[in-house]
Parts: sequence; C-alpha cells; structure tokens
Amino acid sequence: MKIQIQVRNHTTFASISADHGNHSTSSSASSARRPFAALLTLALTLTTVGLSSCVGLTNAGSAAKKSSGGAGTLSTSATSLSFGNVSVGNSKIQNVTITNAGTTAVNLSQASITGAGYSVASGNSSVSIPAGKSGTIQIQMAPASAGVYNGSLSIESDAANSPVKVALTGTGTEPVLAVSPGTLQFGNVKVGQSTTQPVTLTNSGNVDLVLHAAHISGASFGMSGLSLPATIAAGKNISFNVHFAPSAPQGMTGSIKFIDNAPNSAQSLELAGTGTEANASLVATPGSVSFGNVTLGSSGSQSVTLTNAGASAIAISQGTSSGTGFSISGLNPITLNPGQTTSFTAKFAPTTTGSATGAVTITSNASNPTLTVNLVGVGTQPHLGANPSAVNFGSLAIGNSSLISVTLTNTGTGSVAISSGSASGAGFSMSGLSATTLNAGQSTSFTVKFAPTASGAVTGSVSIASNAPGGSPLAIPLSGTATQPQPGLTINPASVPFGNISVGSSSSQNVTLTNTGNATVNITGATASGAGFGLGGLGAQSINPGASVTFSARFAPTTAGSVTGSISISSNAPNSPAKITLSGAGAQGQLSANPSSASFGTVSTGSSNSQTITLSNAGSAAVSVSQANVTGAAFSISGMTSLPITINPGANKAFNVVFAPTTSGSATGTVQLVSNAPNSAISIALSGTGQTATQVLSANPSSLNFSSVNDGSSATLNVTLTNTGNSNVTISGATASGTGFSASGAVGTTLTPSQTATLTVTFAPTSTSAVTGSVAVNSNASNSPKISVSGTGVQQTSHTVGVSWTASVSTDVVGYHIYRGTVTGGPYSILDSAPVASDAYTDSTVQSGQTYFYVVRSVDNTGTESANSAQVQAVIP
Repeated sequence: MKIQIQVRNHTTFASISADHGNHSTSSSASSARRPFAALLTLALTLTTVGLSSCVGLTNAGSAAKKSSGGAGTLSTSATSLSFGNVSVGNSKIQNVTITNAGTTAVNLSQASITGAGYSVASGNSSVSIPAGKSGTIQIQMAPASAGVYNGSLSIESDAANSPVKVALTGTGTEPVLAVSPGTLQFGNVKVGQSTTQPVTLTNSGNVDLVLHAAHISGASFGMSGLSLPATIAAGKNISFNVHFAPSAPQGMTGSIKFIDNAPNSAQSLELAGTGTEANASLVATPGSVSFGNVTLGSSGSQSVTLTNAGASAIAISQGTSSGTGFSISGLNPITLNPGQTTSFTAKFAPTTTGSATGAVTITSNASNPTLTVNLVGVGTQPHLGANPSAVNFGSLAIGNSSLISVTLTNTGTGSVAISSGSASGAGFSMSGLSATTLNAGQSTSFTVKFAPTASGAVTGSVSIASNAPGGSPLAIPLSGTATQPQPGLTINPASVPFGNISVGSSSSQNVTLTNTGNATVNITGATASGAGFGLGGLGAQSINPGASVTFSARFAPTTAGSVTGSISISSNAPNSPAKITLSGAGAQGQLSANPSSASFGTVSTGSSNSQTITLSNAGSAAVSVSQANVTGAAFSISGMTSLPITINPGANKAFNVVFAPTTSGSATGTVQLVSNAPNSAISIALSGTGQTATQVLSANPSSLNFSSVNDGSSATLNVTLTNTGNSNVTISGATASGTGFSASGAVGTTLTPSQTATLTVTFAPTSTSAVTGSVAVNSNASNSPKISVSGTGVQQTSHTVGVSWTASVSTDVVGYHIYRGTVTGGPYSILDSAPVASDAYTDSTVQSGQTYFYVVRSVDNTGTESANSAQVQAVIP
C-alpha cells in the first residue's frame, strides 16, 4: 500500500492509495460477495467559518519521507508480548500501543510479523502518528499444534529509531489421548465363560485431559475400573479392564468410544472375540459353601448339587476334599446325561478356633474337567467372664443393705448355656439371674445384695453353672464389713455470700443438709445472727441416712455497707452445732446531674436552643427515675418521655432541655427529677433570654455582566446569598427577567444566621444583541434582594469537514458509505442515508472542540459493502 501526504494552503490533505483486486465469491453458502476492502485514495479537508486559520488532519503514510521539522521517536507499550497458553484451534489477541515521543510526525511504512502462528489481527500499520500521539496494532496468536511459539513484530517508519521491534512468545496447548493397545483381540472363549484384558489411557499432550465418557458397544463386551469423569494430567495414565463373555458360539465385535477434550475426540478402541460351543458343562449349586460358626467338638454339613448343563453326557470319575476339618461323602463315580443331577454332602468339623478354608475338587470329562467348590468355616469356642470379677461392698451399717450389679459376658466364639446361679456367705444374696443362652459377645446381668446383721468382716461367693469349658462353675468372690450405725451431718454450701443487695430489698439462697452417716440425724434448733440476716424452712426434724433437707438463708439490708453473720444448727450429729458463714453488702444509688444548671443565652423568638443534661449513678445500686417535671413556659424536655427509667451503678442517661421563647425578655425555669435515690428530688435551674427575630438577606455581587455569549450556547455566573439577621431565612423562589436569563439553585433552602447559599444565573442568548434584566429573590427576609444582569449575544462559529476519495476501479461499485467515529479504530456510525455516487462528502454535523475519525466503504450492486478504507482524523477547533 502506498501513502502520500500533501499540504495545500492551511488545509491538510491525507490520501491513501492501494492496489485493488476483483470481487470474489466465497464457496460457503453463507458468505456474501464483498467489494475489495481498500479504496484508491481517501482525502480529508476541514473547513471552518469565522476563523482566521484552518486546523489540519493526520492520517496514514506508507513509504513516507523523513519530516524536515525534526526526527520523530517511536516507542511501544511493551518490548515483549507474552500470550501465555493458547489452546490449539483457538486464538488470542493482544494490543501493542505505538507512541510518537518525538517532536514531528512519524510515518509508518510497514508492520511485519515473523514466527509461525502470529499475524496482525487489526489496526492500520500504515499511518502517520503526530508528535505526542499514539496508535494501536492488534496481534493474534493462533497455534496449529502444541509447543512453544516465538516470533517478532517489526515496525518500520521514518523515525530515528526505526525499526522498532516487539518480541512475541506463547505456548500452544492441547491434550492428546493415546489408547493402548490399539485393538483388543480376545480370541476363542467358550460360551458361559469370560476373559479380561487391561487397557491403558495415556495423556501424551501438555495440558490436562478430561475424559467425559466412555461408551461401549457389543452385547458380549463389558468394562470395569473406570470412574468418569476422570482427569489425566499431562504425561500420566490410567487403566481399566475390558471383559468378553460370549453368549453364543460365533464371532463378535464391539468398540469403546472415548469422549474427551482432546482435539481428536472421540477416539475408538475396537474389540473382537469368538464364542465357541461348550459341549458339556458341569455346574455346582451352590458354587461355594460357607459353614459359618461351628463349635469345636461338633460339626456342620451342607448338600451340594452337580448338574450337567451341557448338551452331551458327563462322566464324573471322582471327588476329593482339601483343608483342615473339611470332608465330603455321598459322591461316587457316575455318568450324568444332559440336564441330570446328583448330590453329595460337604462337612466341617473344626479342631481349632478361627477361620478355615478348603475346597472340593470334582474330576470329569466335561468341558470344565476340574470343577472346584470353595469351602469356608469358622471354628468357635465359648468363654464366660464376670464384671466385676470380685464384689467388695466396703463398710455398711447393720440394719442397712447395698446392691451391686454383676454382668456376665460370653467373650468366646461359641454359645454359652447358663443353667443356674447361687450366693453363699452371711448377709449375701443374689437375684435377677435365670437359665439363658449367650451367643458370642452377648451379656446378661444380675444383682448381688449385702444386708449385714452382725459387726465384722464378711466373705462369700456367687457360683454360676454353665457349659463353658475350663472352670465351670464360675466363682465370683464377695466381701464386705458390717459397722454400728452413727449419724453424720454435712452442709452445702458451708458459706453463703449474698453480694450487693439494695437497701429495702431482700435476697435468699438455699442451703442443703445431708445425712452422710448410717443413723438418723435429729435437728433440734437453728438460729441466725448478724444485722439483716435470717433463715426459713428449717425446724426440729429428722434426716434419715443418705437423705437431705433444704432451707433458705435470707439477707435484707437496712443500711448501706458490708455485713457478716452466721447460722448455727444444733443436732445429735458429732459436729453439732454446725456453723454456716454469711456475708453481704447493702447497696444504695446516688443520682447527680451534669450540668446542674443550664443557661441558654439569647435566642430569637420563633427559634429554639437545646442543651444536653447527663444523669449519672455514682452509687452501688440501680436508681429508678419516676418523674421529670418542668417549670417555665419557654422550657421543655425530650428524651425522658418513657418513665420510669432505670440507671444502673456507674451508668449514665442523657436527655435534652429545649428553650423556645415566644416573647422577648429574660426567662427562668427548673427541671425536677424524682427517683428512689437518697438525694431525691434533684432540681436543675434553667435560664435564657428571648429576643425579637430579624430576617435580613444580602446578595454578593449585586449585579452580573456576562459579556459576549454565542447564540445557541449559554454561560453561568454565581451569586452568594447570606443571612445577616438573627433568625432563619427561607428562600422560596428566584424570578429572572430579560430575554435569555434564568436562575436556579438555592430555592427551597433555609439559612440559619450567617449561613450562605449559592444562586446560579444562566444567560442563553437567542439573538445577536445586548440584553439587560434582573433576578428577584423571594424569601421571608425583610429585604429580599434583586440582582441586575446584562450580556450580549454574538454569532456562533460553525465548522464543516469535507471528505473526498478516488473512485474504485471495480465496475460492480455503485456508491460509497461514509462512516464517522469519536475514537481511533472505531466504532463508527454511518453518516449518509443512501450510498453516495460521487467521490466527495461534506459533514456539517461536527461540534467545536471534538476530534473525529472517518472511513469510507464501497458498495456493490447487491448492496454488499467492502472493508473499511484507511482512517483519517479531523480535529475541530
């Protein structure tokens, strides 16, 4: 492509020329016939009206000459560009920004790419870049296979540092599934039998392979050991099994189709095998025998049936058994016709405990000449144990009794039959045990009782009769000591702390008395000492051994401060009288107000002022405020409406006192707070002075001059409104007079004394003449201001852009569409409503201060457009 730039007068002409080819038609039915993308020449002119000079445009240049105004310098946004990993069959695009850091325009002549897989996706590499401006080229990576891709972008121009190069790097990635073996040949397999072969799946690619599904076909083929979906890392493999179990004597084929994320998905594994005729087949029912648990010294047996499942006679010659404890009987040499059966007995007589395995082997002339029936069984032996293995009752007072439970457990591997149980020894007996059978791991329980009648140590035993080997009957030793009865009294708790209790209220806590002796405790009296302490619920009474009674200790302080006391309990116990220590503290609230008086100063009538009062409880108990009374017509309170309120020790409560005078002059009042604190009631003195309200509003500046403003546009100036009175001023409106003047802002604002607001005045002239007017501010002030305004409307400067081009040589072209955008490279919007037949177009819809970018497309007789021409730029003053 060849690019030329010419300067005529004060207008810049940018022209682009390119070789044209013929129209082509795609072989795809969905592709439209398109004119050749480039136009011969595109020139752009900017016309301004009412200006003394013209602003030029910048555009493309190919094979350009060096500028005589100085050398440009090109820089790129990156010296190297990494595309990272890109999947084979996909593509990735990245931008390179080219910036002219020199003082003159730089003309680009060529942007070339080296390295397979890289190409220029978009962006015009043949452009002129003004000093300080930038352009963008999009580079695309589209790998054709896996591996590392290196390349380079070379940008040639008339810049001093040409060519500028950008290194390119990226990696093409793809998973590759390899199936081994490539085919599976199972050969000949008899009908009714099966065979298995392994298959290995390997990912020979450089990224993870995800195996989504594996579909197997062929009725006699199956697979196992493959859990899907499965991920195979690069260079790794997984294995599974394929089975062939023919159902008929014939050749059979099948396949497995693997669905994954590899480019060559789906891959197939072909399967083949041949089913052969089974002339005679001997079948055992059951095919294996489990005898379960069999006790040592006994035996178990099961019957096994042999069936001729083939089409010809079978001669059974012998049957043998193997494995310790296993044997067979009832099987003699015999001939079975098709469908005929015979039976034999398999027996298990264990000689040791634990699992045992064996087999019965049947020899015949069947297609399966050696038929094996697997045997399994467990030798078991019972064992009876007691928990506890010995029972000690400890010390027990005469006349009392104690019960202890004993558990019998079969810890062996066979059943235990318990027939009876008995107890011996003075004072010992048992109950709850009857004849029963315990399977392995099962348990049963009974109770042993000790009820002594005389002092001293006693021994005995429990005897359990059963069929458990090694020591039946089972003996469980018993022991205990009988003692004379004696009462014993314990107190819980032995001391009672009540903590802080408000004066005038009370608190109680429970105390429990327990007889820990073996004789009755007789309570004869209970008294309390210490100011404010007492008790209830305890009188003369008896407590049996092991029993308890509960009573309450009470504290009702009458004064503030710590107090101690005790409760004394008299009884026949050795520790009489028993003492309970008591302690507590009387608590009382103390209310204070801060500040203790409130002065509101001078407040305008119709306005208000407020002060915060904080109530603090410096005492040791909560204070309840029940009343808050206000005197003085101009005073009121807020934040104390929901009474009573409670203030805990150390806590605060705030409320507000409001002074809202209605007349001028001094005012006084009080707030009186009633509470349960000792210093109730608290009075807070209130004072303030009312003054007559004044509303004064000032404007700065008091006049505005907009000077000259273009017709069709507007200008704004601000006015500051200030409340110079002593009460609030509300601005209700602002009315403007004079053609083109209007006001906004500040309306609806209420200004406190000395507060300001901004009023915005706008001048939008509709003719070229001087205009005067005013803006009147409406408010409740006594002196609502009026601002004088003036300005002059002047003629607005207009701009147009002329676009011209050299017509296409193609005979199919019937016209051209002109497109415009506001950023380089688009997007563009069409300007014309129908194809332009000439080679020029005038854009009269441009706006001052904007930059526009233009392209032209040719249109053929089918309405199909070409690609964009080179882009040109227009900068509007």
